[in-house]
Amino acid sequence: MAKEKDNTNKTFLLRVDNETMDAVEKWAADEFRSVNGQLQWIIAEALKKSGRKKK
Repeated sequence: MAKEKDNTNKTFLLRVDNETMDAVEKWAADEFRSVNGQLQWIIAEALKKSGRKKK
């Protein structure tokens, strides 16, 4: 039987200062995303730009 690709997300704790969190919350709201979705997008874009992730 073929294995299915594991698409589960990992959970981790992220500590940021209030000013940074406020900025991320505003950015997320401006783009109609959740804060979690915005952080995932920011990380994915940084990985692509650095050549560490394809797509």
